Amino acid sequence: TFKLKVKAGKTYLLRLVNAALNDELFFRVANHTLTVVEADAVYVKPFKTDIVLITPGQTTNVLLRAKSKTPSAKFAMSARPYATGPATFDNTTTIGILEYEKSASASKSNHKNLPLLKAKLPQFNDSSYAMKFQRKFRSLATAKFPAKVPKNVDRRFFFTVGLGILPCSKNQTCQGPNNTRPAAAVNNVSFVQPNIALLQAHFFNKSKGVYTTNFPTNPPFKFNYTGTPPKNIMLSSGTKVVALPFNISVELVMQDTSILGAESHPLHLHGFNFFVLGQGVGNFDPKKDPAKFNLVDPAERNTVGVPAGGWVAIRFLADNPGVWFMHCHLEVHTSWGLKMAWVVNDGKGRKQKLPPPPADLPKC
Repeated sequence: TFKLKVKAGKTYLLRLVNAALNDELFFRVANHTLTVVEADAVYVKPFKTDIVLITPGQTTNVLLRAKSKTPSAKFAMSARPYATGPATFDNTTTIGILEYEKSASASKSNHKNLPLLKAKLPQFNDSSYAMKFQRKFRSLATAKFPAKVPKNVDRRFFFTVGLGILPCSKNQTCQGPNNTRPAAAVNNVSFVQPNIALLQAHFFNKSKGVYTTNFPTNPPFKFNYTGTPPKNIMLSSGTKVVALPFNISVELVMQDTSILGAESHPLHLHGFNFFVLGQGVGNFDPKKDPAKFNLVDPAERNTVGVPAGGWVAIRFLADNPGVWFMHCHLEVHTSWGLKMAWVVNDGKGRKQKLPPPPADLPKC
């Protein structure tokens, strides 16, 4: 069991990384308060919390202030899943131990017999805590660390993220209704991994037969996304991308769906940081919700949890030429197709163009 030894009265910086494949995690140190100071390698306005929620792929730096006097106890550092989907999951609690260094005069035998104080964690499906916690993150938005939120929007997108079904692969038997298998999708498109790298096809202008640029800007059909699911939950599949001109600003609303159960999806975007403007429960309202967006000091991240049965809105500047995956950081959902890609075309300047691959790079 991991043991973290600390000295009374000192402050420690803990760098937390959720390296789990399929679980968002609650984390708590018994009888201690943490001060969150960073998220996804960007400073945030410091805030105190007893419990941290961290999704796969996210990082969070916290300050742990040790007690002023050496206590006669050890403290559990505990982590347990936050799970909102209908599938089974490992609901055990993993722990490390926070130990205070004793003075030389204290006997070793006493140190071994110290009681271990445990930490109480939220219910595994406590979505309201998850949303309240996510809302606490704010950029510093100072002169030294400005929040460069794109104020004008060039392209707007609305993506549904969630589950559905696909026909079973040939010569296989699947356990879904009418020999179907569970799958996942963005805007009803379950992503098919190509045999040739997207970046390679893009750079050499050989996209034909590898990908198409007709990824839907909006869901192909509207329904009550977080209410009763539609009767037809069959997904389409394909290798589709969104092509963007260099340096345009993008606003994206990601909406969870209740198909096969509402579920929190940690979405990760490669190649960019984005600003988290707002989030809510239920269906996104394009008339009312944008008025509540935070354009002053929103959190700047690269991974964000799309709330279970809710939505989240982000903005980013497409100033990094290349091909960039955006995918759910729950590995099972990524393997089921909950991913897509953005192609950002070259700009006019010398430093606004995608560099060629190294001469010795093996071809995909």
